[in-house]
Amino acid sequence: MKFKVLFLLTLLFSAPLCAQTMPAPAPPIIGAKSYLVIDANSGFEIASVNADERLAPASLTKLMSAYAIFRALRENQVSLDDQVIVSEKAWRTPGSRMFIEVGTRVTVEDLLLGMIVQSGNDASVALAEHVAGSEAVFADVMNQYAKGLGMHSSSFRNATGLPDDEHYSTARDMSTLARAIVNDFPEYYKWYSVKEFTYNDIKQNNRNSLLWRDQSVDGMKTGHTDDAGYCLVSSASRDGMRIVSVVLGTASAKSRIDGSQSLINYGFRFYETRLLYEAGETVAQAKIWKAEQEFSPLGVQNDLYVTVPRGSFDELESMLNMPAVLLAPVVEGQALAELQVSLNGTNLLNEPLHALSENPSGSLWQRTRDGVKLWFE
Repeated sequence: MKFKVLFLLTLLFSAPLCAQTMPAPAPPIIGAKSYLVIDANSGFEIASVNADERLAPASLTKLMSAYAIFRALRENQVSLDDQVIVSEKAWRTPGSRMFIEVGTRVTVEDLLLGMIVQSGNDASVALAEHVAGSEAVFADVMNQYAKGLGMHSSSFRNATGLPDDEHYSTARDMSTLARAIVNDFPEYYKWYSVKEFTYNDIKQNNRNSLLWRDQSVDGMKTGHTDDAGYCLVSSASRDGMRIVSVVLGTASAKSRIDGSQSLINYGFRFYETRLLYEAGETVAQAKIWKAEQEFSPLGVQNDLYVTVPRGSFDELESMLNMPAVLLAPVVEGQALAELQVSLNGTNLLNEPLHALSENPSGSLWQRTRDGVKLWFE
């Protein structure tokens, strides 16, 4: 049997209760087949239309390619200084180009900039071949990582986003991927804000014109094919809050930019994100029977954020659920309770609380004493 302890976040944060705020207005209407706007820290869905519809992602695919390469870099499978020999296949790949030449050597770092800033299909294939031996094997690697990220409605058949009937994704999966790149690879994410890159004496501008329009935008990637339409994943940060917007299938480059800007502005204007607890911070104390220590501190393993309509933070309520009896031994990291956070009766998040330290079994006397007490519980 479980018991519930109700307590208010307003007490935890020493903020007074206020009158109930008005809900956020409906999001803007944009001409897209699908879109999704989320907070990058909390993962909260701010607005969406057809977010789970499978669509061709075009060059948004290169976000998945980049993620796989970033993983290879982190795991020391490749390095930024590696010299990649450009194959004829990479050189002949149609579409947007970095203008690398067959048989030349290009560093992984330059190829990444060519793929990220210039959207070079030739750079994408060259990187895929360097990391996995062939583009086909690299696509398998992409799919494995996508599955690990929870992108269950995505299938990748190449590193570029060139059309294929079995090559698809969704706005939700793309937001998951973008969030992973932002949060897991800040050292490489900075390249998505680079406005221009020159290679082989050819300067090309980043196709994400939001980088020029909105100073809070620092990424991420455009895409376009006849089948996919015009697509854009964008990320922006204002006053410590980061928003990721995914827009798929607009009719023009202008409409994807205007629509994305409208969604970003909507998210920042009508929502706010707060840090509730830092990783390792004590959230609650759990009584542990027959233990060396009577209580064990509980906390979250990762920073815990919540996104709410602006002005409604003080209306949050939280509830702690844990078993009525917890017995020693307790190991560090063991999940012992669950924190539920709600707003005006709507559940926002459920987060497990873990033991922040071990608490071994107590002495014979402690175990005997608590055993007797439990008879009367």
